[in-house]
Amino acid sequence: MTERFSFTLKATDGRARTGVIDTPRGQIRTPAFMPVGTAATVKAMMPESVAATGADILLGNTYHLMLRPTAERIAALGGLHRFMNWSGPILTDSGGFQVMSLADLRKLTEEGVTFRSHIDGSKHMLSPERSMEIQRLLGSDIVMCFDECPALPADRDRIVQSMRLSMRWAERSKEAFGDRPGHALFGIQQGGLEQDLREESAEALKEIGFDGYAVGGLAVGEGQEAMFGCLDYAPEMLPTDKPRYLMGVGKPDDIVGAVKRGIDMMDCVLPSRSGRTGQAFTRRGVVNIKNARHADDPRPLDEACTCPACTGYSRAYLHHVFRAGEIISSMLLTWHNLHYYQELMASMRAAISEGRFDAWEAEFHALRAEGDGARRSRSQPRYRHGPPG
Repeated sequence: MTERFSFTLKATDGRARTGVIDTPRGQIRTPAFMPVGTAATVKAMMPESVAATGADILLGNTYHLMLRPTAERIAALGGLHRFMNWSGPILTDSGGFQVMSLADLRKLTEEGVTFRSHIDGSKHMLSPERSMEIQRLLGSDIVMCFDECPALPADRDRIVQSMRLSMRWAERSKEAFGDRPGHALFGIQQGGLEQDLREESAEALKEIGFDGYAVGGLAVGEGQEAMFGCLDYAPEMLPTDKPRYLMGVGKPDDIVGAVKRGIDMMDCVLPSRSGRTGQAFTRRGVVNIKNARHADDPRPLDEACTCPACTGYSRAYLHHVFRAGEIISSMLLTWHNLHYYQELMASMRAAISEGRFDAWEAEFHALRAEGDGARRSRSQPRYRHGPPG
């Protein structure tokens, strides 16, 4: 087990990359998808269940945890890993995005952001220094710089102002982070959809120097075509020997497109949130289990999936428990979605290692184009652990 943070690039195929991030708390195989544990939990999942899906790392949210139960309380109880019973690596975001999107009565200055909590209206201040302090108290393995992220579309002047403020905050974040062996600090590239501003941001971050680099300011309303257009150049502006993290993405085809363009890490609430609302991701697209057509369907969600939802339960059962509002619905569908996302990452890692990513990608899109109705057989399914009890 390493005592320091490091990244090893194992193979490339086109611009797609696979490698390993070593941390004192374990390895992170890349490309990696990080389930989101906003409030120190991945909703509807036990930590050991999340690990069973294949996840190497979780994401925790600075904004939510600083408000409740507070970073100071978590530190007094032994840190975030012990608090939520997760022994693997944890990445914490800086809180900047949530302040901009959730908090009330925000006031942005050079110093930072003052805001009122969306929970109880209490007043708070987040600055680069305070964000670093909170993430230190939480004890996360990967810490994100404090930044400002404007929603898109935005005019160029607004994007310039925001990006340059974020770069000044990045420098302050690096100074406040200090020397913490075994912990990593990631810088965040900004610049909207403007290539020259992305380049300016990347150069500023490289001048400061970070353990990894995120492509920020995407998946904020610009659409997939515009996002991919930015990813056609933005990751290549960042160092090749450091991990590249695309924040807040996304749908399966977003993830595949990002990996194709050189991204190593991603996170999104989508698989867990969708599970709670009756949506399941499969190789042939999205299944809306709430639909009446599933009420008498004995098939599993995906006949090739090995998760508990697919090996033990029919679509008819999953439809029933969702309609009945049973807690097991969220548990099974969330497990399935996270399992699907981790299998997606594992299959991409293998394809890149074997130099067949283009063929893998073509098959991925072909299966999704068939749609869920392509194999609507009424034959009895084969349950790997016996029929539902």
